[in-house]
Amino acid sequence: MSMDGYSPEEQRKRKLASDCMKKATEAMQKGSFDYASQMAATAVKMVPDNLLFRQTLRGCQRKLYKDNKSGASMAFLKINSVRSKVKKARTAKNWAEMDTAAEEGLMINPWDGQFNADVGEATRERGFLEVSQFAYETATAADSAPENKDFLIGLATAYELRRDYRKAVSTLAKVMKLDPLNGAVRSKMNALGADEVIDRGNYDTAKNTQEVRTDQPKMGYEESVKGDAKTGSGDMLAPGEDRANDLLRAIKKDPGNVGNYIKLADHYKREGLLEQSAKTFKQAFDVSGDANIREQMEDVELEMVRKNVTFAKEAASRNPDDADAKKNSFDLTKELRDQEIEVFSRRVERYPADLKLKHELAMRFMASAKHAQAIPLLQQASKDSRLEAQVLVSLGKCFLAQKQNQLATRQFQKAVEKLNFNEHPDAFKECHYLLGRLAEASKDLQTAEKHYSEVLAVDYNYKDVAARLEEIQKQMGGGENIDMGDM
Repeated sequence: MSMDGYSPEEQRKRKLASDCMKKATEAMQKGSFDYASQMAATAVKMVPDNLLFRQTLRGCQRKLYKDNKSGASMAFLKINSVRSKVKKARTAKNWAEMDTAAEEGLMINPWDGQFNADVGEATRERGFLEVSQFAYETATAADSAPENKDFLIGLATAYELRRDYRKAVSTLAKVMKLDPLNGAVRSKMNALGADEVIDRGNYDTAKNTQEVRTDQPKMGYEESVKGDAKTGSGDMLAPGEDRANDLLRAIKKDPGNVGNYIKLADHYKREGLLEQSAKTFKQAFDVSGDANIREQMEDVELEMVRKNVTFAKEAASRNPDDADAKKNSFDLTKELRDQEIEVFSRRVERYPADLKLKHELAMRFMASAKHAQAIPLLQQASKDSRLEAQVLVSLGKCFLAQKQNQLATRQFQKAVEKLNFNEHPDAFKECHYLLGRLAEASKDLQTAEKHYSEVLAVDYNYKDVAARLEEIQKQMGGGENIDMGDM
């Protein structure tokens, strides 16, 4: 193991870790897998970014449990406390501690998919991308989790960060098989699929950017893309030193190759340079006319507006008496909503089977008080069993806004049969509350009392439920309250 570039303390630590791994290897050869696991675990703690150490440790642990796929005897009794440690560390964003806790869990059961995924997440946040990829690959290979969407998405992210875009896309394709209408994953696949976009559009492939001429000065974004000979500071980066500059050179050399625009836009997006990303996607769309590229551009543009809305709301909350800040927040929120309606409307037309997308569009129409346009979308979205309960509540609210109380009541009644407070607490309370109000308006006090009682049972302070229930019970001539002091 080369020690070049490490501080004396780091060199000492890595030398100790290397010695531990030698002892682990010797113990493995003798069949002493318990001691081998302990030594490998010590090496991992000292040098957590070493992929070989992690792989060796996992191999020792599996041999320790004779490849039984379940780990230690009565493992379930020991694991819950470790999961609590992992959760606590994740909440605190203490990634080193989370990594250590997850490894503690894997010492109990090295096949546990969740603990492997936890290592993947923690090491990704620590910047140990090789280890993260290995951990997520192990998690998705676990017998209990080959089709776990979260693990697959984590693995795709690991591939993306390591610039293995083909594997990232193929991994997300597995997610799409499990959840065919997941618009977010579909958009991500489009964003990652630069090579697929090139193949689909029959675009010419560019030579490796290492082969692009290097006798040009470093330029700004606009200058490089337009081919302006005007130079900036005169600095010059060689190929491979900066990915953005490599791609800018490639674009200047071959302006018709859309693949380089997409790669550059994706690079800017990962770096948080959203404005540059949107501009570059726009150029890629102008060159290709590909609707998939336009969607990527739209996603970035929406993200830009969402960030502006967040900043505006924070400014308004800090200055509650500032009328201009309030107006700016209101105007930006409306701009975002209008832009989302435009984008989602186009996508609903392009993906007519995507019921989640129709639900999202309907919610924007509702927020804009365009209930007549939301209703048919919600009626279609209700066919998705995963969305049905919440969609029915929204549908009832649309009819209520149009003063069609009977139709609203019917939707709310169907919704409460499917709502569970633990899964949909807000929808559960709102639906029962609105049914209570509707029953109260139609003088059906008994039904109103029933629905208000359902809300009160889970949230005593919800809106004005307590006061309304008390008034109804007075009107119904309810019995006297029992004085506990008499009992």
